[in-house]
Amino acid sequence: MQLIWLRSDLRLHDNTALTAAMERGPTVAVYLISPGQWQAHDDAACKVDFWLRNLVELGQALSALNVPLLIRYADTWDQAPKVLLDLCKEHTIAGLHLNDEYGINETNRDRAVAEALEQAGINVYRYLDQLLFKPGSVLTKAGNFFQVFSQFRRVCYSRLHEAMPRLVHAPEAQHRLNIHSDPVPHHVEGFAPPTEALRALWPAGEDEARRRLEAFTDEHIGYYQSERDFPAKPGTSQLSAYLVAGVISPRQCLHAALMSNHGEFETGNVGCVTWINELLWREFYKHTLVGSPRVSRHRTFRPETEAVPWRDAPEELAAWQEARTGLPIIDAAMRQLLETGWMHNRLRMVVAMFLTKNLLIDWRLGERFFMQHLIDGDLAANNGGWQWSSSTGTDSAPYFRIFNPLSQSERFDGEGHFIKRWLPVLGNLNKKDIHNPAAIGGLFGVGDYPKPMVDLRASRERALAAFKGLPHRQPAGGCYE
Repeated sequence: MQLIWLRSDLRLHDNTALTAAMERGPTVAVYLISPGQWQAHDDAACKVDFWLRNLVELGQALSALNVPLLIRYADTWDQAPKVLLDLCKEHTIAGLHLNDEYGINETNRDRAVAEALEQAGINVYRYLDQLLFKPGSVLTKAGNFFQVFSQFRRVCYSRLHEAMPRLVHAPEAQHRLNIHSDPVPHHVEGFAPPTEALRALWPAGEDEARRRLEAFTDEHIGYYQSERDFPAKPGTSQLSAYLVAGVISPRQCLHAALMSNHGEFETGNVGCVTWINELLWREFYKHTLVGSPRVSRHRTFRPETEAVPWRDAPEELAAWQEARTGLPIIDAAMRQLLETGWMHNRLRMVVAMFLTKNLLIDWRLGERFFMQHLIDGDLAANNGGWQWSSSTGTDSAPYFRIFNPLSQSERFDGEGHFIKRWLPVLGNLNKKDIHNPAAIGGLFGVGDYPKPMVDLRASRERALAAFKGLPHRQPAGGCYE
C-alpha cells in the first residue's frame, strides 16, 4: 500500500507524487490538520478556509479514482512523524510519497518524517512539483544562489531551451479499497470562517482554477504587460491563491502561456513573456528561501539592513492596517485586502513602501499583517515582496527609490475608479481631486475621510537619512516615483 501526503498540491492533474504513488500500487491519501502550526505561520483564516474547500473538491475527485482521503490532526509539525508513522502501521504502508515544500519549518518537518518512517522500514519518495527547477540547480558560475532576478531568469531561459518541464499525466482509477474516506472539516478552531461574499470571489476546485487559466490565456494574457499595473482593470490572472494551494501547477501555467505564444517563452507576445517572467519571480523567491534560510527566520536578506532604526509607532501602524492613512490609494488598497483577502500586486508594493519608508515602520510588521489576511499568502513571495519594498532583500529597490503614493495613484488609477470602488465616501470627487482630497481644503464633499497622516516630503527625507547611516549602504542618489 502507498500513501500520498497532500500539502500544497491540492489537485488531481499534474500532481507528481500522486501519479507516482498510484503507479507503484494501491494508494490512500492523507491530509494533516495543523492549526497550531498555521497560527504560528500567521496563515489567514480565509486561506485556511480556501484549503478546506479545495480539499473537499479534491476528495470527491479522488473518490472517483477509488482513492480514500484520510484526515489526521497534528497540531504542530513536530507531531507529524508520529501521526504519519501510526497511520502507516495502521494500513501497512510500504511507501510515503510527497511533493517537496520549502522553508525551514517545512524542511525540518519533512526530514523528521523521513527519518521516522525509514527507521521503521517505510520508503519515502520526494518529488519536485511546486517549482520548475529544483533549488540549488540554478546557480551562478561560482556555485552560489542568484541575488539578482534578471541573471536568475537568464539561466532559467537557458534551461527551458534545453528541456521544457513536462506535464504529469493524471492517474487512472484503482480497484476499490476497503478503507473509507474521512469527512473534511468545514472549519478549524482558531480560524473564523470568512464571509460568503469573500468565498464567492474564490470558488474552490481544479475546474475553477483551470477555467481561470484558460480565460486569462485566451482573453487577457496578450494585454498583461500593458494592463497589469492598473488595479481597476481585469489585467491579472487571479490565479495566485490557486497556485499557493497547489490547485494548479506552475507547469500547467507555463504550458498554457506557451500555447498562447506559439511555443515561445522568451520572444513573441510581450504580454505572454511578461507573465512567464512573473512565474519565474515566484520561482526566484522560492529558491531564495533555500539559499538564504535567514529570511525564513524573520531576518533581512541583507544583514547590514538589520540596523535600520525602525520607528515604534503603534498608532500609525493601526491607521495603516485599518485604512485610515488619509491617502486614498493606500486606504483603497487596504480595503481591498481586508474585504477580499487579496490585493493588486502594484498596490502591494505601494502600501509596503509607504509603511516602510514614509512611516519608517519595520517591514516585518507589514509582512505579518499581509499573511494574516491574504488568501494567497506565501512565505517566499510575501517575504520577497516586503523585503524588496523595504530595500532589505535580494534584488530589492535601492533605499532612495521611494514610491510617491500620490503620483502612483494618478499614474495607475487616473480616473479614480479603483479608489471610488473601495472608498465610496470619495465618490463625488472628480478625477483630479480624488487622489489627494486634502489639497482642496477642508472636508467638503468627502465626509469623515481623514487628512493625510504624514507629510510625504518630510517622511521621505527621514527615510533617506535612516538608510544613509547604514554600513555598506547602497549608492547614494535620489528617486521619488
